[in-house]
Parts: sequence; C-alpha cells; structure tokens
Amino acid sequence: MSAAPNVDVLNNQDILQAVGGKGGFKTFLAAVKAAGLTDSLKGSGPFTLFIPSDEAFKKLPDGTLDRWFKPENKAELSRMVTYHAISGSLPLADLMGKKFNRKSVEGAELAIDGTAGVMVNKAKVVKPEISAYNGVIHVIDSVLTPPKA
Repeated sequence: MSAAPNVDVLNNQDILQAVGGKGGFKTFLAAVKAAGLTDSLKGSGPFTLFIPSDEAFKKLPDGTLDRWFKPENKAELSRMVTYHAISGSLPLADLMGKKFNRKSVEGAELAIDGTAGVMVNKAKVVKPEISAYNGVIHVIDSVLTPPKA
C-alpha cells in the first residue's frame, strides 16, 4: 500500500517537534507553551492534532489572541488548545469518506466530515497527516473555538 499524497512521516519526532520544524505554526506552538501543555503533548499519546496555521490565526477577530495570551485567561487558552486535540491516532485513511463526531481533549465534540475533502467543524484540512511517534497532525485553515463552558 503506498502512502497518501502530501503525507509526511516524522516518526523520530513528537508532534510538537514535527510542526515546529516546518514553520508556519509559531502562534499555535506559543499557545501550547503559554497554556502549560508542552509536556502533555510531548507525552506518549497517541494524539491527533488539528493545528491551525499562523495564517488561520490571522482570521480571528481583532484582540482575540491578545486576550487569550493574558495570564488571567490561561484557562481559556488551554481550552482552545485542547479543543484541537483528540486522544488516539486518526490518520487520513480513518477520516476519508466518513462523517462522525469525536470528543476533543477539551471535552466538547468535534464534527469530522471526510466526505468531500476533510472538514473539522467549519475548518478545512489543508495539509493532512504529518505523522510523529506520538500521533498525527492535520493542518487546518481556521482556528477551532470550543463552545462556551
């Protein structure tokens, strides 16, 4: 069986190292660090991360990032980061042609629709399946915001 197009396999790196070396994910990586989740996401996993690119963060309303990164909003930032993560590995083959909901690490459901490309809620997967030893990453074009607590 051949690898799917656009699939990167970085099995000697954890998921944060895998995206950190690619560039274009500084905002998400800064959010992980500010939320105190670096060690969690470097753990054994496996995890599936739907990571917004730096361009995706630019689509947020003005002031959103500044608010999230204030120390008093660490819990809100943590919720945003963990809403992008699912326990377990969901490679591209498990997403394609299917529609289902999956609980995020944050606790709220993510709607995954792989029937016409792959969508997660209203975000489109633009770069599927960057594989690391502790999970898989799918790059999305929008930031996912968890439902209000």
